[in-house]
Amino acid sequence: MTEHEGDRFTLGIDFGTLSGRAVVTRVSDGEIIGEAVHSYANAVMDRTLTAGDGRELPTDFALQVPDDYLEVVRIAVPAAVASSGVEPSAIIGIGIDFTSATVIVTDENGRPLCELDEFRNEPHAYAKLWKHHGAQEQAHRIVALAKERGETWLARYGGDLSSELLMPKALETLEKAPDVYARATQIVDAVDWITWQLTGTLTYAAGDSGYKRMFQDERYPSPEFLAALNPDFTTAFTEKMAAPVLPLGGRVGGLSAQAAAWTGLDEGTAVASGNIDAHVHAVSVNAVRPGQLTAIMGTSTCWVLSAEEYRDVPGIFGAVDGGIVAGAWGYEAGQSAVGDMFDWFTANCVPQRYVDAAEAAGLHLNDYLMSLTEHSEVGESGLVALDWFNGNRSILIDSDLTGLVVGQTLRTTAPEVFRALVEATAFGARVIIENFEAHGVPITDVTAAGGLLNSSAIMQVYADALRRPLSVAGVSQAGAQGSAIYAAVAAGAYADIVAAAAAMGRVHHDAYVPDPTRAARYDDLYALYTELYELFGRATEVMHRSRGIARQAVARRSQD
Repeated sequence: MTEHEGDRFTLGIDFGTLSGRAVVTRVSDGEIIGEAVHSYANAVMDRTLTAGDGRELPTDFALQVPDDYLEVVRIAVPAAVASSGVEPSAIIGIGIDFTSATVIVTDENGRPLCELDEFRNEPHAYAKLWKHHGAQEQAHRIVALAKERGETWLARYGGDLSSELLMPKALETLEKAPDVYARATQIVDAVDWITWQLTGTLTYAAGDSGYKRMFQDERYPSPEFLAALNPDFTTAFTEKMAAPVLPLGGRVGGLSAQAAAWTGLDEGTAVASGNIDAHVHAVSVNAVRPGQLTAIMGTSTCWVLSAEEYRDVPGIFGAVDGGIVAGAWGYEAGQSAVGDMFDWFTANCVPQRYVDAAEAAGLHLNDYLMSLTEHSEVGESGLVALDWFNGNRSILIDSDLTGLVVGQTLRTTAPEVFRALVEATAFGARVIIENFEAHGVPITDVTAAGGLLNSSAIMQVYADALRRPLSVAGVSQAGAQGSAIYAAVAAGAYADIVAAAAAMGRVHHDAYVPDPTRAARYDDLYALYTELYELFGRATEVMHRSRGIARQAVARRSQD
């Protein structure tokens, strides 16, 4: 008898910002027994259209090549299965999660329009990554009109909308590239495009549709509302986004013959309706009950929370009935730059001597920089930062806000600035948590997952600054493993998500506990942070005006 004979498994695929990860997970207990990672060949196109003619992109763009996602299916999935040592016939289901909203325009067969010769050099024909902020003007207009008309669905998004959502991006395509919009038969989120490619059946995931496509109470914004935005947008949902919406854990269909050939799995293997990359982490750490808050900490941070009852909470990213598990309201909030901001700083602002020293010490540069301040008193550097280097997602919902570091002098060092940026992200998280509680949504415990768990120093800062114990994910690939849990439900191994999460979820409880002395001192810094938050987020337009000047300068240069 072989090691895994008689066991059943599911496969989860987590599509991130720069790479995709596939894991093979045992259905009985959630153990990962095989995994593989594949990086996107074209990464993120945010400066030039490298997959096309190399033209310079506007400052708010973030595009990707959809075929890079299929390369994950063709390369990472077979590699994960091979590393697991299990027979393909033992894998009973496939689950998908994706960065959201990443939007793709396609023809009637699902072919992305950027693959057509006529649109190969058109930026709006490529996948618009979650952090594409080119649709900010459209988002502002949608919100203004919704308020004017008294649209009830707006409250489900905290009374405002981010340019990261699907509807602003679709409207942007219509108004900036009408030929692309006219040619598009389907406007899909990437998570639904992937399950379409795997099964040949186009459906929409319920969670993603609720959070990113404005699908509330079984309906979309009305054609009358869309017509008031732009007459040519009237039929956007009825003609270009009209597929059925499936619940989380629902079965889209069986793996097609083509996809079976790509993956080496059996044709007909159950494919689960996809999910948002953040939300699947809550299932992976079995944090699906009301009051359990999950932080997914990577390039950005997403905060997801289940609650028994709906409450209007300003500044959230979305609230969806059944958005995480059936029978509970799923709330989402987020921070648009965390790991991305750290990477920017280390790539652009750290002298080479620190890089060399970190390498000599065998440490990741982030850990090395944190180690140089570990014996400093809280607040000793005199620095306080705002973590808006990619805008503010929650609770201000404004992608035109920018980063800020206050208190720098000629004595300030790179490690001190790095620590201030870490502290700023923790303070931004505290704003989100306190906002939930202030509006009647209780939080009983906090669990963290994602790449930042690799830094114990950063996680301890969070525990101290939040004044809360932090539990952490029990597996390194919690996103992909969470998708594998949804796949187990789609394959019929468990009756529902709660039962599957209880059996397959993995977590280390209270891994980081706040130090009372440091926590009290962080309160003083947090008071300064919130003062800056109100000043630059609400009281002054200086950040908006500076962004406007920058855009005008770029436009002038492009015309020269």
